[in-house]
Amino acid sequence: MITPVGEDFVKRYRLEYNLEALDRVREKIGEKAYSRLKALLEYRLYGDDFDRSPIGVKVALAFSGGSDSTAALKILCWAGFDVVPVTVRLPQMNESVIERVRSRGAVFVDVPGYLEVITEQMNKGAPICGKCHSMVMKAVECYALENGIKILASGDLLSSGLISIYGTGELVTLNLPAFLALDKAEIIELIGGKYDLKFGCPLLWETFKKAPSVKRFAIQRILRELRARAITPEMAEALILDVLSR
Repeated sequence: MITPVGEDFVKRYRLEYNLEALDRVREKIGEKAYSRLKALLEYRLYGDDFDRSPIGVKVALAFSGGSDSTAALKILCWAGFDVVPVTVRLPQMNESVIERVRSRGAVFVDVPGYLEVITEQMNKGAPICGKCHSMVMKAVECYALENGIKILASGDLLSSGLISIYGTGELVTLNLPAFLALDKAEIIELIGGKYDLKFGCPLLWETFKKAPSVKRFAIQRILRELRARAITPEMAEALILDVLSR
């Protein structure tokens, strides 16, 4: 599954900072979840093995079926959590994606008014990814709250330190790959070594056609991932070229 970071200074620094963030939500998530997440971090930091038997703690995972959320699902299940993959049904999803997430036991939820909001963004020539992400996470958050689940996980690679895990209201958000200082290469290996370095959202492609200037926001995101060492220069180059070719 995942491996210790060894002497990688940057990853060790991030993990030690994430331990502080975990302490801040200890009371909110309870001792079982706290102890297991701490053990997971310490395994990543020091290589200390830990009990991975089921602990009966439910986690709602925002699950797109992509590489990052698939890796988060595998790690959380491996670590003994009871994971509920929650997939937000979006109009741009093709049948193969729907079947893939269904095969992982996903629960489907909807976002009322999604297409209208995103279409308005597209018509304005505004970036759509941030708006899409916030609507998706809100839908998964509603599912978690309605079902009494305290931890909401995502496949976010970038958020580190105090925003790798944090409390808001009744929920604690856990950005798992960032929490464990995972990079894209590790995630690709974890999910089986296959990953297409391209953007897969048809609505994003349509936005690029309507407003080519929006491409700069996608490129800025790629460069942020590169600066954070979440992706390699070679991955960044492939992704940027894909954006520019649309």
